[in-house]
Amino acid sequence: MPKIVNLTLDPETSADESAIIRLAASGAGLKASGVSFLRIIRRSVDARRKDIKVNLEVEVFTGDEEVKQQIFPYRSQNVERSQEVIIIGAGPAGMFAALRLIELGLRPVILERGKDVSSRKRDIAKISREQTVDPDSNYCFGEGGAGTFSDGKLYTRSKKRGNNRRVLELLCLHGANGNILYEAHPHLGTDKLPGIITNIRKSICDAGGLILFEKKVTGFITEGGTIKGVVAQGNEKYFSQSVILATGHSARDIYSLCLRSNILTEQKAFAMGVRVEHPQELIDRIQYHGRSRGSYLPAASYSLVRQVDNRGIYSFCMCPGGFIVPAATSQVEIVVNGMSPSGRNSQFANSGIVVEIRPEDLTEYGKFGDLAGLKFQMETERLAWENSDRTQRAPAQRLTDFLAGRVSGTLPRISYFPGVISSPLHEWLPGIIGKKLQKGFAEFGKMMRGFITEEAVILGVESRTSSPVRIPRNAGTMEHVSLRGLYPCGEGSGYSGGIVSSAVDGLKAAEAIASKYNLA
Repeated sequence: MPKIVNLTLDPETSADESAIIRLAASGAGLKASGVSFLRIIRRSVDARRKDIKVNLEVEVFTGDEEVKQQIFPYRSQNVERSQEVIIIGAGPAGMFAALRLIELGLRPVILERGKDVSSRKRDIAKISREQTVDPDSNYCFGEGGAGTFSDGKLYTRSKKRGNNRRVLELLCLHGANGNILYEAHPHLGTDKLPGIITNIRKSICDAGGLILFEKKVTGFITEGGTIKGVVAQGNEKYFSQSVILATGHSARDIYSLCLRSNILTEQKAFAMGVRVEHPQELIDRIQYHGRSRGSYLPAASYSLVRQVDNRGIYSFCMCPGGFIVPAATSQVEIVVNGMSPSGRNSQFANSGIVVEIRPEDLTEYGKFGDLAGLKFQMETERLAWENSDRTQRAPAQRLTDFLAGRVSGTLPRISYFPGVISSPLHEWLPGIIGKKLQKGFAEFGKMMRGFITEEAVILGVESRTSSPVRIPRNAGTMEHVSLRGLYPCGEGSGYSGGIVSSAVDGLKAAEAIASKYNLA
């Protein structure tokens, strides 16, 4: 039997493979020469004290032990002539649902409103270069969904919801670095994700699955409380009695389509705020107690949360060594988000800082019913655009000026590609966001000394953290509560958030459909 050994090492030793083998062998009661194979199971950095340590959990094998396969293989098969399942959206939920459907003997037909990865890159470049936003091909829409051009964070707390490990394995099988299987906070990097997504597309198409780009769904075909298919732009009809709705939370037209089609939706809590950026070296100094990061520690991150006026305020999608990017899906709005390359080697660190917003906060939007939160999002994003120069240059303010309630005369150099313009966010942000953010930032300054600095700048608005709408489904079957055959999943359903939990949701939807056909 292989032995599990836990090691606590200084950062330099943790980067020395021979030292790890020697220490692991000693912990297992062996000589280093007796170790035939060593596998890292878990790795995390403990920076709570000045004496920073790296914790490793390793599996030690000796010469006469079989090294069990770490990754369960992907079992593809030809499904070109199999029962078809329509998937609306080629984000993590949709693509992982497609992979699982193939394993289970069903043919996925993905309808994606956006373009393939390569074409998306060109449209995304235009946002910074020409200040133009293609409403169907941008940081949110297109092959791979919003996750394709993001940090690719794979950390999730939703371990009760499904097979997180299988999602990581499938990513590795399609080109991801194997370290995502053991890092405490794994990420892929925006430079690696497009290649991984392209490989997943190849797996789907090689098995006989179908991915159709620039096919925005504009209608549902229903009969007697059961879905029969969908209508795409150009009045093209696609028929199936099983439809996975995996559009992501930025596909606002889908929520409106649900209402027009009498498909039940419901309002839910969400969060909005700003994105704050610091020099990465400053965050390193704070988190590593004044010491240099050196060659052996990763770019430091942080996770902040406080209750202010009985309302949660917290950091969201923190991107060490990253960039702030324009995530609008319309020409007349400004939305910001963050991303990091795999090396996290940018000079900047950024994070969303957001405020919890509940349905009862939006009574003045009551006439919009379940779409009240959506309307509030849209108005705030439009407000950000109007308080800039009506391009994709983002309204920005030094953090110290935001807290003091004054306009920034100058702004520091930051990472946001389209550029920024000085704007009094403290004046125009809705009170439920701006006033609480001022109190929240003050609290965070007490938690991280040095966090409040003139070097820090905030950009507005960070508004797409989660869906303000839920498309309710039955817990057991995952079918919509009132329309049989419709399977809402992923972020757009209001039941998941992030790459891993959305992908898990897609796997589960595929398995629920296969069970209906007695294939699971």
